[in-house]
Amino acid sequence: MGPLVLRVKCKSGQKILESLSPDCTLNELKAKLCQVTGIKTDVMQILQGYPPKAVDTRNDKMTLQECNISSGETIIVEEKQNLNNEESVQEQPRKHITEQENFGDSPGILMKMVVPADDSCLFTSIGFVLNGKVDTTIAKDMRQIIVSAVSANPEIYNEAYLGKTNKDYCEWISKSTSWGGAIELAILSKKYGVEIVVVDSSNGIINRFGEDCHYATRVFLIFDGIHYDPLYMESMNGDVIQSVFLTEDEAVLGQAMSLAQEAKSSHQYTDVKKFTLRCMECDCRLTGSEAAHKHALDTKHQSFGEIV
Repeated sequence: MGPLVLRVKCKSGQKILESLSPDCTLNELKAKLCQVTGIKTDVMQILQGYPPKAVDTRNDKMTLQECNISSGETIIVEEKQNLNNEESVQEQPRKHITEQENFGDSPGILMKMVVPADDSCLFTSIGFVLNGKVDTTIAKDMRQIIVSAVSANPEIYNEAYLGKTNKDYCEWISKSTSWGGAIELAILSKKYGVEIVVVDSSNGIINRFGEDCHYATRVFLIFDGIHYDPLYMESMNGDVIQSVFLTEDEAVLGQAMSLAQEAKSSHQYTDVKKFTLRCMECDCRLTGSEAAHKHALDTKHQSFGEIV
């Protein structure tokens, strides 16, 4: 068998891995990924397919072929967030500022916090910037907030606006497999009384939700075409992070704009209209997320992999 060619996405950008074969084990894959990403194998999480799903790495003697990892795929590598790891807390004791009375003027740098690449990454990201922790259980409550807002205003949230009937939309967004986007961001911005700024790495621009409401504070997310992560400011000495900012703080907004341009120039995004997918169940080749969605509706197939 020939060597595998894998595209690897991680917090430091994108890599190409070419030194493995289908007969290599998950243990060997993790060792190689550790080298290229800097993420230790004991806290490493590997995701594959479209939408991304976690690979079960408990049996690391399984071959890549047995795990359905094939040449041309894109895999995502992230660091598990273990909030109960006391040793990690002791190594990096940091105060997370989300309350306005604790805002300071200390210089820092805007950074990305990687959250799980599941179908609720938007909600998890908003939870982090508002509450200061990665909590995947918050998605259910946020989905209910959206359902309540939409169902209570059928004139505003009509079929033309939603792309489906009000009732169908409410049923759809209630499902844990449904992705959030602009509609949900606008509703959550109003609910929490905060401007939400989204750094879009696919086009190098920022989108502001709630800008016209003149809220006192704002938060930042980054979007790569299929996944949202929260952004936070880390102080120069690393002991404080901040994820809620005054809307009058133009310096932070400037950093966000620079980050958008940097992410675009380094191609830290997925072009959802042009990227090529392979159905992992029937081997059908598809172009773009819309084609994948239609294929899933027609065939009930749910596992897709991006082709390099």
